[in-house]
Amino acid sequence: MEMTETRAPALSVRDLSFSYAAADGSPANAPVLEHVSLEVPRGAFALLTGGTGSGKTTLLRLAKPEVSPAGELSGAVEVLGSDVRAMSAETSAQLVGFVLQSPDNQIVCDTVWHEMAFGLENLGLSQGEMRRRVAETCYFFGMEPLLHRRCDELSGGQRQMLALAATLAMHPGLLLLDEPTSMLDPVAEKAFLSLLFRANRELGVSVVVATHSPWTMAEYATCAFRVGDGRVDELPLEGLRRAPRLDVLARREPPSDGRDVISVDDAWFRYDRDADWVLRGCDLSVSEGEVRALMGGNGSGKSTLLSLVAGVERPQRGRARGTLTHRQAILPQGPKTLLACQSVRDELMEWSGTAGYGEKDVEAVMARLGLEGLGARHPYDLSGGQQQLLALAKLMLTRPRLLLLDEPTKGLDLEMRREVARMVGECRDEGVTVVIASHDVAFLAEVADRTSLLFDGAVTLTGETDEFLRESWVWGR
Repeated sequence: MEMTETRAPALSVRDLSFSYAAADGSPANAPVLEHVSLEVPRGAFALLTGGTGSGKTTLLRLAKPEVSPAGELSGAVEVLGSDVRAMSAETSAQLVGFVLQSPDNQIVCDTVWHEMAFGLENLGLSQGEMRRRVAETCYFFGMEPLLHRRCDELSGGQRQMLALAATLAMHPGLLLLDEPTSMLDPVAEKAFLSLLFRANRELGVSVVVATHSPWTMAEYATCAFRVGDGRVDELPLEGLRRAPRLDVLARREPPSDGRDVISVDDAWFRYDRDADWVLRGCDLSVSEGEVRALMGGNGSGKSTLLSLVAGVERPQRGRARGTLTHRQAILPQGPKTLLACQSVRDELMEWSGTAGYGEKDVEAVMARLGLEGLGARHPYDLSGGQQQLLALAKLMLTRPRLLLLDEPTKGLDLEMRREVARMVGECRDEGVTVVIASHDVAFLAEVADRTSLLFDGAVTLTGETDEFLRESWVWGR
């Protein structure tokens, strides 16, 4: 028995079919995965690619009992020789680690130390063993300076590193990650992938990553697979090494300075009276009909500045004013905050009475954003990218005059990124003012007239996007 387990692959999927349950409990009509087979060797660094909603996240979740979705399942899924459906919660915690797209959906404790120890306590480890694992993991990741920090004070990159470290402290044999770098700036992304690569090579952890950006990880990968149309096919790594371009909008001259509809003057903001200032004397002005990009590292204040522009937060000092707040829509980093209904169709119809749209409008936006056939699905059963598209569709149906977007393309494949770019272009042509906080350089290069760089709590510079990217050696294309 011991020899069999040694030879067993890290992940084995055989003749797997899965259909999600509809919101009313009945099975969904179309299977997401159909007679899928897949084998990932031990020690591998495997990539899962495929379109938004193709089934990548579903496949990962079916290998982790605690997050396995509800629906009709046939076939077999084994991790390190053990049948997933027969696993206890304790066995699953020891064998399989799972890192979500957003660390905020994973981190549950108030401090880094408590987060690192949380899973180990649930395993019932002794105090001595817990301390040893936390110490060794923090040493491996260089996290000692963060150990006693509050989790809500960490940058996005630091929180994602914490989610990875807390998962690896459990010593899993297989690590599953769902779009783990989609919210990281270029420097944080490289640091995170370097740590992930070290965990794979030096600690012997088998890794499977679902990603829409395989070119950022191709140099680390040992194998790759494409998920789509219910199937899984192996891919050559060589074809994944080049980043694609968007190229869907005709370039235009940035609009001449007109009436400012957003004005932030000497704004200071922090989330707690004892916390560090996130914004320090920040200034921002955006003209009507302009598409403005906000760029900067994780934790630089982009999301906070959007919240001030929207009136969700108010500066402790200075002013933030807007003339279009009565006709605005804001897409937050976490799209789940906009999703409150029991089905996709109900979600899209929720604001129809006040915003004046109907069933035909909903059907059109569902078709445009690849949500056809998902009307009966519960929103929380969608992939992260599909949730993003659903939240965006819900906002676009209200026909806002001010559109505030926080990482709008995270979790989206290339074609859906292009479609979102087209939607932003149409808004721009209709005179809608758009402000976008994002790390997606190709997307911003396509849609943004001007770019503002946030650093040290303030807007350091603003310039035309083409020039900004041409002169930048960090974000430049």
